[in-house]
Amino acid sequence: MTAKPLPTLRVLLAKPRGFCAGVERAIEIVERALTLYGPPVYVRHEIVHNKHVVESLRAQGAVFVEELEEIPEGAVTIFSAHGVSTAVVEEAERRNLPVIDATCPLVTKVHKEGRNHSRKGRAVILIGHAGHPEVEGTQGRIPGGVFLVSKPEDVASLHIPDPDNVAYVTQTTLSVDDTRDIIEALKQRFPKIYGPDVNDICYATQNRQQAVRDLVAQVDMLLVVGARNSSNSNRLREIGADSGVPSYLIDDAQSLDPVWLDGVHTVGVTAGASAPEKLVQDLIDRLSDFGSVRVEELAGVDEHMQFKLPKELSGSLVGAA
Repeated sequence: MTAKPLPTLRVLLAKPRGFCAGVERAIEIVERALTLYGPPVYVRHEIVHNKHVVESLRAQGAVFVEELEEIPEGAVTIFSAHGVSTAVVEEAERRNLPVIDATCPLVTKVHKEGRNHSRKGRAVILIGHAGHPEVEGTQGRIPGGVFLVSKPEDVASLHIPDPDNVAYVTQTTLSVDDTRDIIEALKQRFPKIYGPDVNDICYATQNRQQAVRDLVAQVDMLLVVGARNSSNSNRLREIGADSGVPSYLIDDAQSLDPVWLDGVHTVGVTAGASAPEKLVQDLIDRLSDFGSVRVEELAGVDEHMQFKLPKELSGSLVGAA
């Protein structure tokens, strides 16, 4: 009996996808620290939101902790790409922990903008998701604290003493489109509000979301490779779903449910900013189990952004054991 031929699956890859410059920098910081100072190196929180990245670094000698109190005296300590509060920085100083800061420079820029507004006496509103590590870090970096809003409806309930002296900053993993309605609500309520230039929005977030918008118009299904706790990965899936395309966020190739492929001829694939390209290639290999795969990469933005590494990785780190 002749076997039934497998169907042909067209796989369209979004461009850009996967690692951004801030994630690449953070991972390189841990790897270089391990080479320079030797294991173990301690990292507060996941360096980036991806279990495969974390497990790879753990295998090399990185130890991931939730709080600084878990770190032995004198051990090399790395802050994650999401940033930390001033209280965490001060605690590390009190304990004389030799610190390397892997905070994404774009997150650091938001911290600086928030502090600058605060120094000028402005109430600072932060657009972001409660509980996200970046938001918690930013909240703890701005003197006097911030007012957090996550959706346009939150704006009406804000109680700000001087409505003519207000500014806002945003979580970097939100795009222009994510924040547009909230910013419009803020401007309606606070006509004199100060805000960042549109160029301050994270380039990687914006580029990846636009790439998915271009992709979903051409596919029957969207697969987003990324972690469940990754804000930008979740948003990529939501964009597909909002477009009426069945969209799934998966950790890796093994998370693919073959049932999803029923009646599907064209599969769109992208990856969140913390997901390695290897996971995308593994997914393509997995898809080939269900059909003859023809892979095409869409035209998109070429990213050339690079961030400098911290000076601590060019010489000896004071206090390192």
